[in-house]
Amino acid sequence: MIPASLAVRNLFEDLLGREVTVSPGMPMERADLDKAVVAIFTERSQIAAVLGMDLSLAANAGAALGLLPAGAAEDAIDEKTLTPVLAENVAELCNVLTSLLNREGAPHVKLHQVVVPGQALPSDAAAHLLALGRRLDLVVEVARYGKGRFALSMAP
Repeated sequence: MIPASLAVRNLFEDLLGREVTVSPGMPMERADLDKAVVAIFTERSQIAAVLGMDLSLAANAGAALGLLPAGAAEDAIDEKTLTPVLAENVAELCNVLTSLLNREGAPHVKLHQVVVPGQALPSDAAAHLLALGRRLDLVVEVARYGKGRFALSMAP
């Protein structure tokens, strides 16, 4: 089941401890993937969902989670890469986002892998993230940090 945009907003707000707004966004395209953080979620060793956050959202959310200044996110965006601290924070955020995918009585979905810019994205995960169908595409804005794209694609 695709989580509601309100559930995504609430989870970001609760985790980051600051105001977050969400609005409808455009799906990611293949050219976006080399600059994105991609989380692969599995259920019984099969892909259940793939989440993509563009570098802007990953850097801003990672900085907010780590209580780092907004300048840390801006530097990462300018350098087109995440520092190890920001990458670790975003991986933790992806792990917590797993809670949006689990339902009582359903098979357990878990975080399998987080791919950051500069790492190779498995082709099956890329195909899932780019597929039309069961998906949620948002623009997420973290107060006093910035905004970026959030794309969640559920396996058929």
